[in-house]
Amino acid sequence: MNYISWAVVALGAYSLVAPLMKIATTGQGKIPSDVAALIANSILVVATLGVILVSGQSVSDSVVSSKLPYVLFAGVCLAVGILSYYRALALGPVSIVAPIFGMFLAISSLVGIVALGEPVTVRKVAGIGFAVLAVFLVSVE
Repeated sequence: MNYISWAVVALGAYSLVAPLMKIATTGQGKIPSDVAALIANSILVVATLGVILVSGQSVSDSVVSSKLPYVLFAGVCLAVGILSYYRALALGPVSIVAPIFGMFLAISSLVGIVALGEPVTVRKVAGIGFAVLAVFLVSVE
């Protein structure tokens, strides 16, 4: 599979996270959002270990890589982002929380352009602009 196929799989799977977490963290028998994050991300850790074992990747080589600080900081950002996202889902409507959270796509694109020197095109600028507009329209009550 190429990167587009993987992105579509990610889209399909991740599209179900918000509604499932909303159901799990609200109403009778609700699970606290932090506990839900622990359980859901434990599944991620186990699945990732399985992929690493099956594919024969070396963890020890990566732990001594000069790129490790980037991975560690990304992990901190991921933890803050996911814990905040799950808490927001427990408190607010999916139809508002998910689009606001989804703005990470537009912001990540801007970071790629500004910090990583990725090419700027009229289409990318328009896409980012439309994403911002879409989130505004969806999230304003």
